[in-house]
Order: sequence, then structure tokens, then C-alpha cells
Amino acid sequence: MNQIVKISACLAILIVVAISGYAQDLHFSQYFNSPLTTNPANTGFIPDGNYRIGINYRDQWATIPVPYKTMSVYGDFQLFRDKLEYGWVGVGGVILRDVAGSGNLTSTKGYASIAYHQLLGQSSLLSLGFNAGSANKRVDITKLTFGDQWNGKFFDSQMPTGEPITQTSINYFDLQAGMNYAYFPTENIYINAGFSVQHINTPRETFYDGNNVVPRRYIGFLNASIKMSDMVIINPSAYYATQAGAREYMLGMNAAYNLSGDGAKQVFGGLYYRGNDAAIFLVGYQLNNIKMMFNYDITTSGLSSANSRRGAYEIGIVYTGLYKNRSFNSAKRATLCPSF
Repeated sequence: MNQIVKISACLAILIVVAISGYAQDLHFSQYFNSPLTTNPANTGFIPDGNYRIGINYRDQWATIPVPYKTMSVYGDFQLFRDKLEYGWVGVGGVILRDVAGSGNLTSTKGYASIAYHQLLGQSSLLSLGFNAGSANKRVDITKLTFGDQWNGKFFDSQMPTGEPITQTSINYFDLQAGMNYAYFPTENIYINAGFSVQHINTPRETFYDGNNVVPRRYIGFLNASIKMSDMVIINPSAYYATQAGAREYMLGMNAAYNLSGDGAKQVFGGLYYRGNDAAIFLVGYQLNNIKMMFNYDITTSGLSSANSRRGAYEIGIVYTGLYKNRSFNSAKRATLCPSF
């Protein structure tokens, strides 16, 4: 009975927060495999290729009766790489979809993205990017119950409610901006830092008759890639985001091991920690141009007693390609990211 009460309380809180519009944005533990949602300046920022296509899927809190499912598809590519001697343009797009809770609170977002990348000497790169798009949110209130529908024994969805919901679907325009800096003094060391601001225009988002807006979200990250030997590359990283007083930070590292000698086959293993929330274990495999990663989030917060520490699992797949008649060495001439 206590377990049921805890789960019900968690669900009630999540529903109220989501409908009020102050929930944190969609996010992935593999933020580094979701570049366009992390920072629009990542558009076309592809050290080992000319274009890429990626898919992300996250299933969160599977032990709760209605788990949260988040999906994204993105693609970006480089323009004018051969025409601009010291830079290039990146263009791309991303589609996000999230379904959460008993009311099927559904978010669908689509963004177009553009960035410019400028070399600063022979060992650094500065990038500036923007994306803009449309967002839709809808909820099925027939599947929800509210406080005034408590009949003394249980919540009765057939009872009338005074909840002042005026609409069940909303649309708004959304705008993001960001910048990146990459430093690569040698072929064995690569450091990348970025900062972005999401919801610059603070769009109105509410199912009620009010002026609730989406607060700006600020994201900063720091990544590094260090080639330890011909067999091992380590990738430490740090991530921080804040929105409407909520904060999220991640620290960790993954390592790539060269299985084939030429880098065509690699395996990955990693460990990350999201502050006051989860320990994240990651494994992956790369075959030629396709990289696949899987992570599992083990809940470490107070919610662990309700979900038995079963936080989330996530899958990231990225395909990176070269334009026809382009060699790998030509593609990476501007950013020396360590490789096997």
C-alpha cells in the first residue's frame, strides 16, 4: 500500500508540473549524441565527416504505470567546405517527440538550424549557430483526474471538475542560439566548450487562460578527446543546464577501444553521474560509419524507493558520412579530432 501511495504521489506531482508548463525541457543522457538539441552551434560541427544522421530514444521510469518516452531524429551537413578556406556553414534540422503521463501529454517539436564555423589560426575554431521552429503540446484531459474528483475512496474521473483548462492543444514559435569553441593543439588532444540559450523568445505555453511562458534554458558543456595510445581514446565531459530554478549537471567519461587496428571497429564503455538523480552506465559499438550507444540510468534520488532504482534506458545511433570524392583526411582538415 505504501508503495502505491508513493507512486501515486509522484504521478500527481509530475502531472501538475507538466500541465502548468514549468517542467524542464526534454533531455537525453547522451547529450553528446543529440548535438542539435544541446546547442545549435553544433550544426555542421562534424570533425570526422561532412554529414550525419542520428536517432535518439529514451524510455524513462518504466516501473511507473505510464512511462515517459522521448524520441528524436536529426540530420545536418556542411556547405561551402571547399569554397571557404577558413570556415564553412552547417545546416540541419531536428524533430522531437515526447509522450508522458496518464494524460498522454505529448510534445512535438521541429526545428531548422544553421551555424557558421570559423577557423582561428591552425589550432582553434569558433562556431555560432541558431535554430528556430514550431512546437505543439497537447493533453487528453479525459484520462486525467484532479483533486476535486476525490470521492472519499478514490479519484472518480466521472465526477465534474472545476479545473480551469481552456484548451487541450497549443502551438508556439521557438528560438535558440549558441556558440562553441574548439581547441586542438595536437592530433592527440581535442577540447570543445559550448554555451547555448533556448527559448530566447520565452513563448507562451499553457493549457489555462493565463500568460505562462516557457522560461529560458541555459546550457553549458565541456568535452575533451584524448588519444592515450593507438588502442585507446578517452572522452571526459561535463554538462550543466538551468531553467526556471531547476538545475541539472552531468559529469563522466567514456572510452573507445580500437578493435580492428584501423578504427573501423570500436567498442565503448563509460560511466556518468547526473547530480542528485542517477548513475549512468554506457556501452557502445562502432562499425565503420555507424556508431550505436546504449545507456541505463540507475536512479539515486528519493524517487528510487518508488521505482526500484529503475530510471531510464536510452539508445543513440549516429551515421557519419563523407561527400562523394572526398577523403577522410580532406574532411577533417579543419578540426583535428583524435582518431585511430
